[in-house]
Amino acid sequence: MIRDITLGQYYPGKSAIHRLDARTKIIGTLAFIIELFVVNNFWGFLVAVVALFTVIGISKVPVKFIFRGLTAVFLIIAFTFIINMFLVEGKVLWHWGIFTITYEGLKRASFMAVRLILLIIGSSMLTLCTKPIELTDGLEKLLKPFSKIGVPSHEIALMMTIALRFIPTLMEETDKIIKAQEARGADFDSGNIIQRAKSLIPILIPLFISSFRIAQELALAMEARCYHGGAGRTRMNEIHFGRGDAWAAVCMVLFLGVIIASRFMGAAI
Repeated sequence: MIRDITLGQYYPGKSAIHRLDARTKIIGTLAFIIELFVVNNFWGFLVAVVALFTVIGISKVPVKFIFRGLTAVFLIIAFTFIINMFLVEGKVLWHWGIFTITYEGLKRASFMAVRLILLIIGSSMLTLCTKPIELTDGLEKLLKPFSKIGVPSHEIALMMTIALRFIPTLMEETDKIIKAQEARGADFDSGNIIQRAKSLIPILIPLFISSFRIAQELALAMEARCYHGGAGRTRMNEIHFGRGDAWAAVCMVLFLGVIIASRFMGAAI
């Protein structure tokens, strides 16, 4: 399950999505996430699904690879679905003892599950189609206007990129620790919830130690390369907006317009 996490990974490619400016992809991802919470009916989610799968098709990233990242958060999605299904009042569809399923609860649970799935896939597409260095430069460029009021744009962009970049690394480290503990006879699958929680302690402590070790190695590597922050820093490849970014901006505006229009179409489930 840990190896199934795709957030933070980069999938090499030469598609039109890969060639877009990192700022375009960051703004597009943020717009997509905001629009997911604007959607309130079936038609809006249908438009979002079509738009997302269109981007996936253009990017040529394997669909199986993308959906593999959902297995790691399946329990969260299932828990959210169940909570919304049973705790929302409305027209009763099924009742047994203390459990009641309502039409409104089933509708909200379905919308919330779809929203989470699209949110995870949409966020993953940003890192899958953008190199870490390009992501850092794009974030820094977008945050640069705030540097006039004392916001350290370069440092914030670097921290966010490192955090995303090292998600797969920490997951691999966790996988190694789990396998090492299982080889020593550790059992993480049996027992009640409290026993399973206690069994995680032999994983968490080595993971924290390993995280500090990785952070120290990264800091030493940056110092060895004379890293001193964003002041006066040059880039071998400057990022520029191109014709593809202009078309992407047009598509984003159209998508926003369709999403807003979908709110007036009413819930059609």
